Amino acid sequence: MAKRPSKHLRPARPLSSGAFARLEHKADGDWMVQTMPSDAADKTYLCPGCNQQLPPGTAHLVSWPREPSLGFTSAVEERRHWHTACWARRR
Repeated sequence: MAKRPSKHLRPARPLSSGAFARLEHKADGDWMVQTMPSDAADKTYLCPGCNQQLPPGTAHLVSWPREPSLGFTSAVEERRHWHTACWARRR
């Protein structure tokens, strides 16, 4: 059985919750933000705002920069999953 390549070497998957991303302005730039409903959250993620887990089945937000950072071909490669409250506290 072939070993699955590292997620860091695979292309980013598109978000598939059916929701539309919105543009939000933060101190460090423009961010695309999309809600992730609980029924679409099927994996565990680590929130960069509090470093706590987002367990499967937890509604949350996904954000990525509007423009890709240097070294990235797509901004979606930089997406992160946030607790809704942690993102709201972010400046």
